[in-house]
Amino acid sequence: MTENEQQVAGLLLAAGGGRRLGGRPKALLEHRGRPLVEHAVGVLRAAGCTRVHVVLGAAAAAVRERAELGDCVLVENPEWAEGMGSSLRAGLDSLTGTAARAALVSLVDQPGIGAEAVRRVLAAYEGEASLVSAAYEGVRGHPVLLGAAHWAGITATATGDRGARAYLKEHEDAITFVECADVAEPYDIDTAADLTHLE
Repeated sequence: MTENEQQVAGLLLAAGGGRRLGGRPKALLEHRGRPLVEHAVGVLRAAGCTRVHVVLGAAAAAVRERAELGDCVLVENPEWAEGMGSSLRAGLDSLTGTAARAALVSLVDQPGIGAEAVRRVLAAYEGEASLVSAAYEGVRGHPVLLGAAHWAGITATATGDRGARAYLKEHEDAITFVECADVAEPYDIDTAADLTHLE
């Protein structure tokens, strides 16, 4: 196991209620015969994340029951309906006090982003001050790697559906961008039309 893998925890945001999908929780959408959350955890593991925290919200009990999440740390976000910001805060809080020096944040509804893109972002980790983002033809996307030195600032600004967006915009000069368009597609599963991406 490399030092990067020990110090960087995978943080999967999987709390969304799928409002535009008629209230179908995204974590439980089926992909390749299994819940989407299981697929997303597998991507983080394949990329080298040995510690994975999964933030659950909508239908958390059903997700626990139906998805095989192994030794992941499951974090329940009671405020999930407020948006991604609350899930990011809950996830970073759950990592405080662990050996993690950075969080590699991925979203459950982006199955087009596989282990190779995650590996590239992970490889750019350089300690607690790291800020790394995947880019798709120059446009910032996920996953993002957030060094522990930034967690307090991100937690203070993560509101609604913005996640770390405001903080990253403010600190754009400090971000290492890693181009991933050749190995991943950053679409989201947001609407019924997007379900065609699932197998």
